[in-house]
Amino acid sequence: MDTFTIITALITISALISYINLRFIKLPGAIGVMFVSILLSVFILVTGKAFPVAFNFIRELTESIDFTKTLLDVMLAFLLFASAFHFEYKKLKEQKRPVLVLSTIGVVGSTVIFGFLLDITTTLLGIDLPLVYCFLFGALISPTDPVAVLSVLKKSRIPQSLETIISGESLLNDGVGLILFITIGEVAAQQAAFSFTHALELFAIEVFGGLALGTAVAFVTGYLTKKIQEFQTAILVSISMVMAISVLGSLLHVSIPLAAVAAGLILGNTSIGAKTNTELQNYLHQFWELIDELLNIILFVMIGLQIVVLPFIGNYWFIGMVSVLFVLVARGVSIAVPALALRRSLKTTFSTTAILVWAGLRGGISVALALSLPDSPYKELILSASYIIVIFSVIVQGLTLNKVVDRFID
Repeated sequence: MDTFTIITALITISALISYINLRFIKLPGAIGVMFVSILLSVFILVTGKAFPVAFNFIRELTESIDFTKTLLDVMLAFLLFASAFHFEYKKLKEQKRPVLVLSTIGVVGSTVIFGFLLDITTTLLGIDLPLVYCFLFGALISPTDPVAVLSVLKKSRIPQSLETIISGESLLNDGVGLILFITIGEVAAQQAAFSFTHALELFAIEVFGGLALGTAVAFVTGYLTKKIQEFQTAILVSISMVMAISVLGSLLHVSIPLAAVAAGLILGNTSIGAKTNTELQNYLHQFWELIDELLNIILFVMIGLQIVVLPFIGNYWFIGMVSVLFVLVARGVSIAVPALALRRSLKTTFSTTAILVWAGLRGGISVALALSLPDSPYKELILSASYIIVIFSVIVQGLTLNKVVDRFID
């Protein structure tokens, strides 16, 4: 299937699914789109023999899309730049302590706790899953997904301070999660000993390199947009900037997500670039808000359609549901322990902890990282369980988030 046909089919299916959701099911945007996509995938799997043309077309379409590369190397930079571009840096600065703690200590703690819980359970059940792969699973599932989190928070009634913490954490925790995933992955693949020095080196390159790239590209873009008044050219410059971040990030092996976040925060919250031109800035905000909404719909459709090419999910439904519980427990502990140690600065109560746990959604990034795992006897289990966690996270947690907020805030 050629590239243009893939894009046409994906956009057409996304439009159809979005219409069905808005017209008949009426669930919140991203959640509804993913729900309808999953229903469509299940229907196609069940009726595959009755409708072989539809089954083969959807299967060929899904197999033609490199989900990992499409999300991590292409779509993610656009989505994160759009989100950061609208994010108010002043609010993030006010909540910097809890955001930094959750995006670092919280991710590491959640990975370790999840890994040990999963190892104990698989050992009791007689499932062959080495401890290092339990930690690897924890590393890819512990960071909250910025795309899923931000798409759900738009419709939530979470207090502003908590929304800032959750949003800021999801934008910044990819660096730690990716370092853990890469480091533990190398240990699993080569049976090498853990090297703190090597992990620290990876962290510095990925995180600080990504921030430096995003900052540099943002200032170049800001200088260029200061010299122009036409919004068409300004939009083209901003698009080329995000694409340059994706290409340069891959070549330099630095964090593309952090580079996109840095560029978005700088261009959206400083006096450089179009910020000095209110009309032009409004055009840019409207354009990137539209891009954010469209790509979110397409991404959640892609996640839903993955079921067609992952038929082995049913073999691991039990361990997947157990993993859902472990993710929630691990996140709760990794929030509560730092909160007790830093209670003066974090000011976290049981109610706010419960909301932070339930609002910590996982999404396409976890699925993409699971798909990127090299072939091994454990890949199917990790991928299936990751997918089940993502489905539960987006649909169940996303749909009940406001009820949880009302329960603990009131």
